[in-house]
Amino acid sequence: MPHDFNDDEPARRRFLKSTLTLIPAVTLLGGASLIVDSAAAEATPGAASNPQPAGGGSYVPLYFTEVEWLFLLAACDRLIPSDDNGPGAVAEGVPEFIDRQMETLYGHGGLWYLKGPALPAAPELGFQSLLAPRDIYRKGIAALNAHCQQQFSGKHFHELEAAQQETLFGQLEKGELALGDDCPGPMFFQQLLQNTREGWLSDPIHGGNKTMASWRLIGFPGARADFTDWASRPNVPYPQGPVNIAGRRS
Repeated sequence: MPHDFNDDEPARRRFLKSTLTLIPAVTLLGGASLIVDSAAAEATPGAASNPQPAGGGSYVPLYFTEVEWLFLLAACDRLIPSDDNGPGAVAEGVPEFIDRQMETLYGHGGLWYLKGPALPAAPELGFQSLLAPRDIYRKGIAALNAHCQQQFSGKHFHELEAAQQETLFGQLEKGELALGDDCPGPMFFQQLLQNTREGWLSDPIHGGNKTMASWRLIGFPGARADFTDWASRPNVPYPQGPVNIAGRRS
């Protein structure tokens, strides 16, 4: 569902409306193809040599460079900011979730055939690019930052005002801002938006939704062993807080 950054409806409400119609409940618990082991991630060669930029907590990115990480922090904060409803994407660890995914089979494009040929196709036929998700981020962030430096006196995306960032996102989504033939603006924006949704709604084992704030907000029980008796009670709030895969209660 398209996001119009210029309407008057609260951003969190727009996000939830689109998310709950697009992501099945099983996705909230995660799939094996998207899981990366925490211990293995911490031991990944080169992780310690990737500098930790300000604002990212104690997490050291595995894939993203310092400039890319600063973009990701700013971008996730624009898509799901903290507000009166609770913590947003950055506070809940969504950038960490996305970074981890870039080192999985998913991030490397191992879930698709990417050898070509790439032919023009209708949107309803799905993803058609030969770029893996990690390559979409690398090319997209570099192109967007280059555009920002040209238009905003040498500033990168993360250095812009929130209103300027939202305007750029709107242009990307609508295809009004070109990033290059191999990485169109709408494709880059949708990749970022989809991964941000996934991270905010994922089980904390994957790095995002650290306090299960999104589950509490929408009344999702998480990995509780048995709540089938509530399936036949629509619009009745579930009385207990969520539980994650590791058994921690919110």
